[in-house]
Amino acid sequence: MSDLITHVSDDAFEQEVLNSVTPVLLDFWAEWCGPCKAIAPILDDLAKQYEGKLRIAKINIDHNQKTPRNYGVRGIPTLMVFKNGKVEATQIGAVNKGVLTQLIDKAIAQPVDKAV
Repeated sequence: MSDLITHVSDDAFEQEVLNSVTPVLLDFWAEWCGPCKAIAPILDDLAKQYEGKLRIAKINIDHNQKTPRNYGVRGIPTLMVFKNGKVEATQIGAVNKGVLTQLIDKAIAQPVDKAV
């Protein structure tokens, strides 16, 4: 796995994901999940491709049950793009790199809401 991918826990979730200045793609996964393992190389590629623009993090749902419950995760892999502490996009299930790239580009390109 890439050095660019961070493993987060329930305890570190707020600091690593919600408070991140860089958008974060969070992968909810588990050791026993075949589709989760299938997308791991894609996430490695995306971590390199988006270095400096997007961080990729993984949270193991077997070891960290609070965060998936808080976000209504019912199936894995579930991928969520967080920007400014909010979920900007969600993808449930294993998909190809092109689908994830579109999801990420759309989510991180959205302008930040500015108070008038």
